[in-house]
Amino acid sequence: MTTSRPEHIDTPRTFSGPFREGDRVQLTGPKNRRNTVTLGSGKEFHSHRGVIKHDDIIGLPDGSVVANSAGEEYLALRPLLTDFAMSMPRGAAIIYPKDSAQIITQADIFPGATVIEAGVGSGALSLWLLRAIGPSGRLASFERRDEFADIARENIATFLGYDPDNWSVTVGDLQDELHATFTDGSVDRVVLDMLAPWECVDETARVLKPGGVILCYVATATQLSRVAEGLRASGKFTNPDSSETMVRGWHVEGLAVRPDHRMIAHTGFLITARRLAPDTILPELKRRPSKSDFSEEDVEAWTPGALGVRDKSVKSLRKQLRQAQAGAQQSRALRNRDNDDSLPTVH
Repeated sequence: MTTSRPEHIDTPRTFSGPFREGDRVQLTGPKNRRNTVTLGSGKEFHSHRGVIKHDDIIGLPDGSVVANSAGEEYLALRPLLTDFAMSMPRGAAIIYPKDSAQIITQADIFPGATVIEAGVGSGALSLWLLRAIGPSGRLASFERRDEFADIARENIATFLGYDPDNWSVTVGDLQDELHATFTDGSVDRVVLDMLAPWECVDETARVLKPGGVILCYVATATQLSRVAEGLRASGKFTNPDSSETMVRGWHVEGLAVRPDHRMIAHTGFLITARRLAPDTILPELKRRPSKSDFSEEDVEAWTPGALGVRDKSVKSLRKQLRQAQAGAQQSRALRNRDNDDSLPTVH
């Protein structure tokens, strides 16, 4: 009896069905505190309130309740992408799910699209983009720092269970690498999450298809202003639209209905524009004149130091990378095991 096996299978990770060994499970306790564990036969989840055996969870359907050794009940659910993004190892700060959702919408990311992303950070937005473009799309991510790219790769493999063939990470400056990677007018969408996206306007305009969308995610109002003026000055894009997203939860219990005391307020600005056809002159809008010239002092105000950007230590980055590698190794092993189980037997 022999078993035939393809050289490579990109089988999507199972996000439903009974819990299996190797699955990530989110356990929510009586005080709504959440802990995420990777199930393993013979392992245990310990807290100061008791112990839960992994074997008691394996085989249960998603959305089950399991009691610990002290009798306290925990809700067991597979973590959503939102949960994973907020808890995964981080090299750089992530784009929050509320902004990721708006990026998918405002940039009109669609199945089969060719998308450029810079920078990749810790890979949170990459996961949302990969889900939106589907297996027929292509995502090309660019990142200046090796350690950030490594952490992003492991986080993507941890969540998906494999390394997607339609995703690439290029380490280097977008302006230097883009010309060698994409031909003119071959890209549908560009998403820039970087300190100075206005420096990449001309290069991204070259690779964008007419009508394609550029979206920039920036943290401060001064950055927002310079990106907008850079897009207008290029003469290659429509007038940009800018927005920010704030999310406020509500407490709802019977007739006690009120907004939560805390909310996810400003995290960043989104600014979008569309690529004009070559040699097209945009009709001028009637608007109030504004100061669009920048001095050296103005530019200095947008540097990382002036913005208070703090870099992570090498020790911290190594720790985050080890955690990401461990998660990716477990997910890849689970994917390979599932592929072995699903292959037909050849007699």
